[in-house]
This record gives sequence, structure tokens and C-alpha cells, in this order.
Amino acid sequence: MIKQIALVAAAAALCTQSAYAGMDEAKNWVNNEFQPSSLSKSDQMKEMEWFINAAKPFEGMEINVLSETIPTHEYESKTLTKAFEEITGIKVNHQLLGEGQVVQAVQTQMQTQRNLYDAYINDSDLIGTHSRLQLAVNLSDWMAGEGKDVTNPMLDVDDFVGRSFTTGPDGKLYQLPDQQFANLYWFRKDWFDRPDLQKKFKSMYGYDLGVPVNWSAYEDIAEFFSVHVKEIDGVKVYGHMDYGKRAPDLGWRMTDAWLSMAGAGSKSLPNGVPVDEWGIRMESGSCNPVGASVSRGGAANGPAAVYAIRKWDEWLRKYAPPGAASYDFYQSLPALSQGNVAQQIFWYTAFTASMVAPKSAGNNTVDDDGNPLWRMAPSPHGPYWEEGQKLGYQDAGSWTLFKSTPVDRRKAAWLYAQFVVSKTVDVKKSHVGLTFIRDTTINHESFTERAPKLGGLVEFYRSPDRVMWSPTGINVPDYPKLAQIWWQQIGDVNSGAFTPQQAMDRLAEEMDLVMSRMQAADEKAGTYGGCGPRLNKASDPSYWLNKPGSPKAKVNEKPQGQTVNYDELIKRWMN
Repeated sequence: MIKQIALVAAAAALCTQSAYAGMDEAKNWVNNEFQPSSLSKSDQMKEMEWFINAAKPFEGMEINVLSETIPTHEYESKTLTKAFEEITGIKVNHQLLGEGQVVQAVQTQMQTQRNLYDAYINDSDLIGTHSRLQLAVNLSDWMAGEGKDVTNPMLDVDDFVGRSFTTGPDGKLYQLPDQQFANLYWFRKDWFDRPDLQKKFKSMYGYDLGVPVNWSAYEDIAEFFSVHVKEIDGVKVYGHMDYGKRAPDLGWRMTDAWLSMAGAGSKSLPNGVPVDEWGIRMESGSCNPVGASVSRGGAANGPAAVYAIRKWDEWLRKYAPPGAASYDFYQSLPALSQGNVAQQIFWYTAFTASMVAPKSAGNNTVDDDGNPLWRMAPSPHGPYWEEGQKLGYQDAGSWTLFKSTPVDRRKAAWLYAQFVVSKTVDVKKSHVGLTFIRDTTINHESFTERAPKLGGLVEFYRSPDRVMWSPTGINVPDYPKLAQIWWQQIGDVNSGAFTPQQAMDRLAEEMDLVMSRMQAADEKAGTYGGCGPRLNKASDPSYWLNKPGSPKAKVNEKPQGQTVNYDELIKRWMN
């Protein structure tokens, strides 16, 4: 009798489950949530039908995925997991943690080969790591082979604007972009447009108050608002915002782009060749990094890098609000909504969603109608920067599968990954999180209509200039091992324990030491597939500084400030 009851219960559960996942559920989500879309409703339903059929072998499975905490992933975790389960019958626990914890989990799974999560949204900054260690699934081969039966025929990989970021030196795709955001310049256009402030700035500095083209102009504007303007409409104001808390995100703040914005690296896109924004040298056509210190041909402790760190520390102390030095990444960017900062040189577009929140929500940087009083614009560059170099960072959080994940779980996770980046879903998801990954989404008419409310975000992503913003590239042989070195050294500058030169000398030395260990492991056991570091012998730094290109000898670090008119810049972008 007990056995009979159990069989009836199991059959009932199976029937409930089968009825739960299907076209009716898909139609409900398409009609009520996944609008607008770059697909017609009929094509959306066609795509959903494929997911339903492909998911049948995995109905009832429960999988675990991990990503960092930003609005895009919150939408995936709270809304898209529910949609995916109702449509496919696969339950997804989409956990959100800080970026440092995500990197740690990825590193642990790679080191132990234990399946901690079935998939990760892991920054494409690890492309050099994944392509060398070969612990992540090669998606190009996966989609054509073992994972072909669960690869969406409507995926359209060529539509992803960040696919070059997730492609290894072998030309294979190792990650699939899920969200992207850039670090751009942010400023209070309403203040910059005031005739009284324009007149005062021009009389003091000899050129127009506008979007700074170089760091000299940014510094002048920071000084102008902090030292000379001081107060606007009864509010004490500051000319700069940044963060300095001793935490991993302080290191990413520098490796992401800060040195490249100053001009430390070489020309070439998406990353400098032979020297990238980390200051690591890898000769063209090679897959073997040869050093980070100037004595080995790198640029991590060269004049441009030292200048970059000095300016970060100096501006933070002189022109930022009190307490900014103790902020971390997550605290500094939303702080702009208080409405007391004139500009920020290193501002992530991932925070656009919070910066367009209504005034009633405590956002003091929009007007009563919800129009932004601020704008975003291209990052200004330092005196070492040259045409042909990258100008900033673009985060490309990307789906990553590991070989240590059992194949059935990996396939189910791959279905979820494709679902949340599908054309059916992507336009709506992008309206929520404002982190574009697809050309069809960027150019969708709904964003043409919404663009005036987004402060230049749409214009930037539609402009030809966006290619100058890119993630960490293939010169970095092992991101988790090298990234953790940075923040302690940079933090020692802010605390006054070391000068910028001392800190960067120590950083470059430690990077070379860690890469020497990678070299030994690669030569002994092929740990990095033969593409691990092969360090140059150390020589007098002058040998490299006297050569053309990076590392670069010292230049005039305070040239004349240059600015451009924002409205003219937007017209150029759109034409």
C-alpha cells in the first residue's frame, strides 16, 4: 500500500512538473515581461519553444550559478530564474556575492577541480587565465560538439559586442558576455553650463569649462570647484570623487584602466601590444609574458604608472569629499547621488540605473521630471597617452563553464546562461540593468526613445569610440594570482607608508616574482600550456626607456588643459 501511494505521488508530481514547464508559461512571460524585444513575439515564442524542448532531459534538476552583485544580476537572480523554471522546469539558484568572492570561488574551483558552482558570470579579465590553464570549457568547441544539443540556434554570437574580449589567442571563445559596462567621465552638466561659472573658469585658466580631454584639464576643474567655487545653491561642493579603501576593488581600480588612461601601455586595441595596461610585456605573436618591471621591458613601475598613482592619491586627498579615501567601489559611485560633486574621472556606467532614480528616491542629480542633471563622456587621458591606445576599461561579465562540472549539470547551466542573454530577454534586461551586450539591443528603437533620460549612455554605445574601452587582455597569464598583489601596494600609497615610486617598484618586483613561479610550473609540468611567462633578464631600466614605445621615459606631466563642448561631442558621435 505504501509503495502504491508513493508511485501515485511520484506520477502526480511528474504530471504537475510537465504541465508547469511549457508554451503557456512562455507565452505569459513573453507577453507580460519580455517586452520590448528585438524579436517579434512569434520569434520569441519560437526561441522559447527551443528552450522547452532542449531542457526536457533536465526537468526537475536544480543548479547553482554565481555572479557579482549589480542590478543586472539582481534582475536575473530574482526574475529570470523564476521565468526559466516556469518555462523549462529547471530550478536555478543564482547567488550574488561581491566581486572578490566571485574571483575567489572561481580560483578555488580551478585549483581543487571540485564543482562549487555549475556556471559563473566571471569577468572576461580572466581570458588570459582561462585560455592558458584550459580548465574552463572552450565554448567554440563545446557549441560545435558535446554541447551542440543544448546550444540555441538563435544565439547569434556575432551580435555580442564583447566577443573579442572573450576570445583567446587561439581564436576560440571561452566565455559568453552577460553584461558590459565602461568606466567613463561623469560631470554635472547643469553646473558646467552656468554662464557665471563658465566666465569665472575662463578668466582663471584661460580656456573653456567643458568636458576635459586631458588630465591637466580634469585637475584644473577639480581645483576650480573644490577651492574656488566651494558652494553652489547653499551646498558645499567638491571637484572630484574616487575611493581608496584597502580592499581588492582598489587593485581592480588600477588594473582595469587607470594606468592605460595615463598612457602607460602600448598602442593597439583591444589591449596594448607589446605592453598592456597592467604594464606586462608580451611580444607580438607570442603567448609568453616576459615581465612587468621596466628592467624587463614592462611598464608597471615606469614614469607613466608612477604618475598615475601619484595623481590618484593627490586628487583623492585634495579635491574629494571627506571620507572618500575610506570608500570602496560600491560606496563611492552611488555617493554622487548626494549632489555635491562636480565630476568623477573614473565612473562606471553600471551605476546608470541608480543615477536615473527619481528625485523622490533621494537622487539629487535629476530634476523634478526625472531628467539627469549630469552627463557621461569619454575619459580624459594622461600626458603619456597616444592615439591608438585604449582609453578606458569595459567590464564584460561573462558566462564561464568549467570542465570540473558534470556534463549534465553543465548543459543545464548553459541553457540558463543562453536564456538570460537571449534576444527574447535581452532588450528588457538591458532596460533594467543598462549593461548592453548586443548590437541589436543597443540599436533598438526603445533606447532611441529613452536616450535623453540616460545621460549619454546610448550615444556612447552607438559611437565608434566605444572600441577604445576594453577589459584586461591576454597578456595577464593568471588573473587571480596577479590581481591580489595590487591593492596592498596601492593602499600603502594612500596610507603614506610608501611613495608612488616605491609602491610601484615593489609591485612590479612582486609581479615578476609570481610570474617566475608560473614560468617554473609551466616549464616543468606545462601548467599554462606552454604559454606561461618566460621572463627577460633584468637590465638597466634606461635600456628600455630609451627605446620607442612603452615603457615610456618621463614627459611634461602638466601640459595645457584641453576641453571640448559636450553637445558638439555628441553630434560627432552620432555622425
